[in-house]
Amino acid sequence: MNGQSFQTSIEYLKGVGTARADVLKKELGIKNLEDLLQHFPFRHIDRTRYYKIKDIQHDLPYVQVIARLTHKEILGEKHTKRLVAQVQDETGVMELVWFQGIKWVEKNLVVGKAYILFGKPGSFNGKAQMSHPEFDPYSTEAMQRKGNMTLQPVYSSTEKLKQFTLDSKGLQKLITGLLDQYGREIHENLPAYILNKFKLMTRADAYRNIHFPEDAIKLAEAKHRLKFEELFFLQLKLLKNKLLRVQKFKGNIFDKVGPYFNEFYHHKLPFELTNSQKKVLKEIRLDSQRGVQMNRLLQGDVGSGKTVVALMSMLIAIDNGFQTCIMAPTEILASQHYQTIKSLVGDDFVEVALLTGSTKPKDRKILHEKLENGELKILIGTHALIEDKVQYKNLGMVVIDEQHRFGVEQRAKLWRKNTVPPHILVMTATPIPRTLAMTLYGDLDVSVIDELPAGRKPIKTVHYYENSRLRMFGFMKEEIAKGRQIYIVYPLIQESEKLDLKNLMDGYEVISREFPLPQYRISVVYGKIKPAEKEFEMQRFVKGETQIMVATTVIEVGVNVPNASVMIIENAERFGLSQLHQLRGRVGRGAEQSFCILMSKEKLSPEGRIRLNTMVKTNNGFEIAETDLQLRGPGNIEGTQQSGLLDLKVADLTTDQELLMQCRKCVEDIFAVDPQLASPENQILNLAFQAKNAGLSWDKIS
Repeated sequence: MNGQSFQTSIEYLKGVGTARADVLKKELGIKNLEDLLQHFPFRHIDRTRYYKIKDIQHDLPYVQVIARLTHKEILGEKHTKRLVAQVQDETGVMELVWFQGIKWVEKNLVVGKAYILFGKPGSFNGKAQMSHPEFDPYSTEAMQRKGNMTLQPVYSSTEKLKQFTLDSKGLQKLITGLLDQYGREIHENLPAYILNKFKLMTRADAYRNIHFPEDAIKLAEAKHRLKFEELFFLQLKLLKNKLLRVQKFKGNIFDKVGPYFNEFYHHKLPFELTNSQKKVLKEIRLDSQRGVQMNRLLQGDVGSGKTVVALMSMLIAIDNGFQTCIMAPTEILASQHYQTIKSLVGDDFVEVALLTGSTKPKDRKILHEKLENGELKILIGTHALIEDKVQYKNLGMVVIDEQHRFGVEQRAKLWRKNTVPPHILVMTATPIPRTLAMTLYGDLDVSVIDELPAGRKPIKTVHYYENSRLRMFGFMKEEIAKGRQIYIVYPLIQESEKLDLKNLMDGYEVISREFPLPQYRISVVYGKIKPAEKEFEMQRFVKGETQIMVATTVIEVGVNVPNASVMIIENAERFGLSQLHQLRGRVGRGAEQSFCILMSKEKLSPEGRIRLNTMVKTNNGFEIAETDLQLRGPGNIEGTQQSGLLDLKVADLTTDQELLMQCRKCVEDIFAVDPQLASPENQILNLAFQAKNAGLSWDKIS
């Protein structure tokens, strides 16, 4: 709210006080009037319909009837005490019963009078019954009164709140009082031209109607207005951030493509680039010529060729006299990038080095010297790259892999390694649905590699139940006979670690009996074994000394074995979609046909079944991410929890994608004409924007 009143502590609202304020804060996070106003109902009950007693079915959620009280009496003693009443209309008779507040109800119910009754219907001895109904004396005025003629809000509450009579009804009472006292101070925060263009309800009307709608149409309009506002200001913040960065951070200009890039492209690149890779390279090339720091997100499925694009972008930087680096979240991933890039560039083309926590002190010393004198052109490593003692002569481009695993501060340290901030290319193999990318990374330019390199065959995925295990063993033997290797992955979930480990060990025993020595050799890898032992087992598999690797999800990232053609995922129903997709991406790295077998128990939850069917149906990471978003909601997609941006109160990224696009386009159009929001008509926006972002840092990703 623009009015200062809404920042007033909740305890000063009539009917709250210290004790209730304390419990509202603890249970619902409601600290001030604005928090209470934004505690929206999760549904509304239709108070516009009146039922006849004969039409009431006990499975209806709530009903409202008009009936005359014909009888009332108090029955039972002490603990069994209850007030039983009988009402009737022209179609039948219904029983009412109260176990609490008996004295007050008995006093206020008069035999012979008609009442408007509202409550949850039930049945007792085959008769219609209602426990603890709300009741109002029937009159023409009561029929017209808003409470009985509209959609009534239902608010989430807790057992603790109910002890303070702050159930849905109690919260409704507080919000009614709040709107009556402060409703006039809900100021507009969108200019008239936006309200008119998108036919939006005013802000004050929207808040009133989302709580106490005049009718279903007004409720829909109120929700639409508040969703628009939420998504609009989110995009305003992200795009303003982008504008500020462009103004604030100048970038090095890579104005030539020279011998490094050309030599690699024409003589060293072992395959033809896909059209998708060429398109992304062009986008990066244009970015690096503008004199503004590049901030680009590169999305692409496992195996789509992001590393080659990153390498070729770095070669352009080297051609222009700059150094480059790649930062990966784990040593395994950093080593994999190092091996891949070394194999692509060879030994005598450009110097590449690896820096991780395991790098020996004497090697570090040489590496630091070469960095400082500019001799070392490509440095690959973990967060060791951002240590203060790592100094570059002229860092021009930084590639960050799986960036959601790095904090803001870690990323910012990399830019400070050069006077002019280096260009940033962020890579992720976790496909992000477009709407989520626009929200999480709305201040980055997004590139997508959406086709696999030529010659790669799509992985065939099948779902087997436990009764098909022998069939699976037969298939494994056929593949091993062809010289292929196989992964068998077990879930490892913190809460049930002991049980998971037992499953893995039991599975290993079964596999050992089915695939005995000396004909077959098996590696076992899981989180608790010593790093040296893990590395030894990994290397045996990489070298082809073992044909089967039994593992927990430690192999999710960082293992690249082109000869491994089968991925078997045990208890597949226990994995999330994105994790299943990442695991499947461990195979299919060679030219041979690869397979993914999802093993599950017979009984599956509806959600588990959707996940496994989705995996069988498609290899497209973006389709999978969309399904994942619909199943889990945006707050649970990997890496999004920390963003703080997804704390949306009314909008939902799974269903409001079109509205999000509309809001983004609207903000882009505004900034194209008035980037400073300085025109008189945008003053209202500027003020609202400043108020919303007071004290917030701008460096989420930049």
